[in-house]
Order: sequence, then C-alpha cells, then structure tokens
Amino acid sequence: MTAERHMLAIASYYKGDRFLEQVNRRGWRVHLLTQPANEHRPWPRQALAGVYTYDEGASIPRVVERASQLVRHIPFDLVVALDDYDVEIGGAVREHFRLPGMGDSVARQFRDKLAMRVTGKRTGIPVPDFCGVLNHDRLYRFMVETPPPWMLKPRAEASASGIRKLERQEDVWATLESLGDRQSHFVLERYVPGDVYHVDSLVSEGRFVFSAVHRCAKPPFDVAHGGGMYITSTVEHGGEDDTALRGLTQKVLADFGLVRGPSHVEWMKAHDGSGFYLLEAAARVGGAHIADLVEAATGVNLWQEWADLEVDAGAVEYTPPQTRDEYGGMILTLARQQHPDLSGYDDPEIAYRVPEEAHAGLVVRSTNRERVQTLLGDYASRFERDFHAMLPHAGRPSH
Repeated sequence: MTAERHMLAIASYYKGDRFLEQVNRRGWRVHLLTQPANEHRPWPRQALAGVYTYDEGASIPRVVERASQLVRHIPFDLVVALDDYDVEIGGAVREHFRLPGMGDSVARQFRDKLAMRVTGKRTGIPVPDFCGVLNHDRLYRFMVETPPPWMLKPRAEASASGIRKLERQEDVWATLESLGDRQSHFVLERYVPGDVYHVDSLVSEGRFVFSAVHRCAKPPFDVAHGGGMYITSTVEHGGEDDTALRGLTQKVLADFGLVRGPSHVEWMKAHDGSGFYLLEAAARVGGAHIADLVEAATGVNLWQEWADLEVDAGAVEYTPPQTRDEYGGMILTLARQQHPDLSGYDDPEIAYRVPEEAHAGLVVRSTNRERVQTLLGDYASRFERDFHAMLPHAGRPSH
C-alpha cells in the first residue's frame, strides 16, 4: 500500500485554487497555512485536508514555529509558497524540515531586489545602475555620479509597492532619515524611462519549458502612483521583443537558480534605445489575474501545471501541454461600485471577468493581435466612464 503524501501550502493571500485542486487530484493530502483574515475565504475545501493559521504579521521564525507544531502530527513531504510574500517563509520552513525545494539562499534571489541586481551585474544580466542603502559614503558617490531622478525601492516588496521617485539628494537623505533603521532594507537605482514587459514562465528541473510575453500599456509604478488602469497584452509572436525577452528570462532563471515551478519576471525597455533592464524576478505565478490572461492566450493554466511540476518533482519528465498561439489582453481597475455591472460588455472575445468586489476587469483573447488592441482601447474609455476609481497608493499591491 502506497503511503499518503502530504503537502503544506503557505498562502498569505487567497489564491491558488487550481493548484490546490490539482495536487489533491494527484492523490496528495493538502494542508493550507494562511493568515486569520483568509481562514474563511472560499478555498476549495473539498481539496484540503485542513486549514490552519498563523498570527497576523508574524515574523518568519514565528511561522516556522507554527509549521513545526503542525509537522508533529502531519508528516509533510513538500512545502509550497503560493504568494511572493511567502517565498522566503517557504524557503525557511524547507530548510528547517530539510525538505527538497528552494532553500533560503535561492529564495533570496527571488525576493531581494538588491540580491537580484548584484547577481545580475555579476552574470551579465542588464540591470539599472544601483546602490544598496548601506554605506552612506558610497550612496553619496552614487548620487553624484548618477544623474537624477532615482528610484528608492524596498528590497522585499512586490511590483510597485513602496517605491518612491526622488529628484534631489536632500529628498533622498530626508526619506532615509524618516526610515531610520529600516533604510538598509532599500536599494537606490537610476530611473530608466521606458515600457514595462512581463514574462510568465515554467521551469522543470532547470529546463525552461514554457513562457508567455506581455507588455503593459502603462508602467505599474505610474498606475499605482499616478492613477489609471492596469492594461497588458501579448506581444507579437516571434517578434523582436518576444525573442529577446524569452532569451533574457531564461538566463535570469538559470543564473538565479530556479529548479522548478513558475516565475514572473518584469523588464523595462528603455526609451533611449539602450535595451531591456531587469526590474524584478519572482518565483511564483503572477498576481492581478495574469494567470487568467496567460491561460486565455495560450490555453496553459500556470497554477495547474505548477502542481504537476511539484508532485512529479523530477521523477517523471514534464511534458508541457499543447498551447495555442493566440493573443490575450487584460484591463483591470478599482471601481466606484462594490459590485460593478459588466453585463454591457458582451464581445465574444471576452474570456474572463474579474470577480473581486470593487474591481472591474476583463480578459480577452483573439487570433488577431490588432483586435485585442482595439478592444482594450475601447474598454479603457468605457471603464473610465463606467467604473474607474482611484485611491491613494499605500501598502501592498493587489494580489
């Protein structure tokens, strides 16, 4: 008789239903560890052997202690982190339990923007000029030698969260003074005006087995800090950007040490023609319904495929699913209404409707890239009239 296999899934946000369901279908018992605020969210309970919580805002050592309480009674075989904020937690729990998968050092590469830039510079990945907020003399020289504006970025936040654009040295020093002993958790880098792209991939035992490339209509930083809507769409298949970014992303994931699982890598294409620069690399499925966008364009569900990668863990050679080479697009905005009415949007290309309260969002798919662009342009003006709301930027981004 085959022994039961147990997985601990750590999620600080409500997400990953398809992942949890697929692991359960593969015959594993899945145990979820989350924050109290998420305990009663509509998780796929039929796929879960148990739901457990750790204290809100608990430090990594405290979460490791909570997981250690569970392992006394549940013999975990795998630990998986479902959100960007959980990547380091998952690495720490695996190290403590001596389980396979990404450990502390590799997890750091996918959470710490300073680590990303140091590794990138060392291995030849293009990164913006940067300086860790550590030694003030070096920081001063960096600002003298690097013209403003500069971007002050938290080393361990996701997307545009917590980023500040600063124009003068005195603004930098004043901001650091306000941060006090937290300032070493930031990195300062040259501001590179450009267009933001994201590459969403799967890696199997170190092999780059799937990727999809999309371009944001407006950089997420500008959306978060200046208002507007998040709009992104598939780039031209086989085009210059598509080819370049697949190659660059494959190098990043190899250099950073990703063995298996999904990744979400963001790039900036500079307006001055100097090429692409790495913004951040994450070892997780992209947030803000990017998985739904990728599935619409390619037919590949990143959550479900990730589950198979983890369950097989090198024992069975992974075969990517058959994909379709279509084009996808997504528009997403905060809404003035708690339950936005999207019934007036009825184009046959609509593949997904965002279900969250106080958000309006659509994902479209088509064999024609121009059709996707036309729909997104039309929806942008209609969303502005029908739904769009703006709140002051603060805290973590929407996941």
